[in-house]
Amino acid sequence: MTRIETGARPSPNIWRHAATYEIENRAVDPDGLIEQAMADVRGWDGATVLDIGCGTGFHLPRFASRTARVLGVEPHGGLASLARRRCAAVPGVRVLAGTAQALPVPDASADVVHARWAYFFGPGCEPGLREVDRVLRSGGAAFVIDNDASRSTFGGWFRRAFPAFDPAAVERFWSGHGWTRSPVLTRWRFASRADLEAVVRIEFAAGLADRLLSEHRGLDVDYAVNVWWRTTGAAAATMSVLSPSVG
Repeated sequence: MTRIETGARPSPNIWRHAATYEIENRAVDPDGLIEQAMADVRGWDGATVLDIGCGTGFHLPRFASRTARVLGVEPHGGLASLARRRCAAVPGVRVLAGTAQALPVPDASADVVHARWAYFFGPGCEPGLREVDRVLRSGGAAFVIDNDASRSTFGGWFRRAFPAFDPAAVERFWSGHGWTRSPVLTRWRFASRADLEAVVRIEFAAGLADRLLSEHRGLDVDYAVNVWWRTTGAAAATMSVLSPSVG
């Protein structure tokens, strides 16, 4: 039986469909725009990078090619095992079992913290943000990459799937906690229609997925994301306003 760390929030797409999610990871941001937006704030050359919710470790080798050390934290035991196998021959990478709200790393141990589609759109992730404050070193930067549902083809699909979702409220949450938004318009680029269809079907309910696929032609999908970021100078100022509740 797969061990899942206490307090982890289920991620139905990757937890249930890891192989298809791998296809999605390969398709996202072929032009490296998300990485560039991060580098514009702080690069990771020679840094210690902490990847929260690292899943199967897709991003860990890329980070390791330029860093001193990479730590991946993942609450799903099966995915963590896949990440360890992926990085077995990659120097300087370690994958740990843990959750965002109880990171298994010491205080002030990371220069760059990265969480991609792991914080579930802001409200409710305050315990994880407190942990980011705890583990980030002076001069470091934290990045949360999340969907921008206010624009792009994918954003429109997301709004159809979750009509109650309020992008403005999410933006107020992050800005209110001292984070800055770097909007990025990237894309999915798939190698085949079968790959596109497989990914859409793990991201959306069956009926909606059918409608979206019937409406969309081609192998690319324009996809807006927000790269939310905060440096340690801003982080200290926001510690006192984070909610003490556990979510």
